[in-house]
Amino acid sequence: MKVDFYFPPSPPDGAAEAAARARDLGYDGFFSAETQYDPFLPLAFAARSAPELEIGTAIAVAFPRSPMVTAMTAWDLARLSKGKFLLGLGTQVRGHITRRFSTDWTSPGPRLREYIESMRAIWDTWQNAAPLEYKGEFYQFSLMTPFFNPGPIPNPRIPVYIAGVGPYLSALAGETCQGFHVHPFHTTAYLDQVVLPKMRDGAERAGRSLEDVERVTTVFVMTGTDEAEIEASKAAVRQQIAFYASTPSYRPVLESSGWDFGEKLTALSKRGKWDEMPGMVPDDALTEVGVVAPVDQLGKAIRERYGDRVQRIGLYSLGSILDIDPEARRQVVGDLKG
Repeated sequence: MKVDFYFPPSPPDGAAEAAARARDLGYDGFFSAETQYDPFLPLAFAARSAPELEIGTAIAVAFPRSPMVTAMTAWDLARLSKGKFLLGLGTQVRGHITRRFSTDWTSPGPRLREYIESMRAIWDTWQNAAPLEYKGEFYQFSLMTPFFNPGPIPNPRIPVYIAGVGPYLSALAGETCQGFHVHPFHTTAYLDQVVLPKMRDGAERAGRSLEDVERVTTVFVMTGTDEAEIEASKAAVRQQIAFYASTPSYRPVLESSGWDFGEKLTALSKRGKWDEMPGMVPDDALTEVGVVAPVDQLGKAIRERYGDRVQRIGLYSLGSILDIDPEARRQVVGDLKG
């Protein structure tokens, strides 16, 4: 199992020091997300500072960017990292796409499929001088002059990973992607009932197998060196679970475990009752979505939870001892890697 460091939201230049520290702690990969900062810029710093690490976006929001724009940024990062860049894309949700990015929201699943296809057509043009002739329902590309063509690179096969929760994107990952970012709000029941079967279906339609697609996730961890620290770490995780569970698009995760508190959380969020929401999350949801264990048993507990369901793990620690004690983190990373 590979273990990845997730760069917290902060100015991009801080990624240089963070990546070097992640390498020294034994991490395999370094991921950045699109939240308060650009998801790509930190990776340029990380690639220079810790060239041993794989780097990737987890995730960049696809639709506000033209596939041409994303293709060029990915091309540059693939060159800079000597082929260690993993392009992670996500659709986001309607409200953010239309109101935060002022971009159209139409058929997100099929549109993401075309997004990936058209990027690969663009990369083929740059690498092999193939004519650029992509015609889809959502994207059409037919012009690439020498002045705008960056030309071939040593590592042109850029792995594309997508993030998702539901059946369509799970199947799309199986059919056409090199990896799938499983949302941290999940349970093993949901993986077994929905994500993995749909990924397998998609892979088989394309003449591939499930093992052709790397599964990546972060796991909520509640840990410490004693019971008091473990209990203290549960509060932040309970609050984060309440936030995710209030989102209607994540309701199937609740349904797979027979939980019915999602609608109540949604109602509270609409009334701005954020302080009341964590109290709606039952203890069994806390332990099925996250992993509770002392530091010296956490790596083993995560490995037992996931088995071969995923191949890469990140630690969603939310202010626990792992965020303040590098040696505790080093121990967990080492235990996860076996």
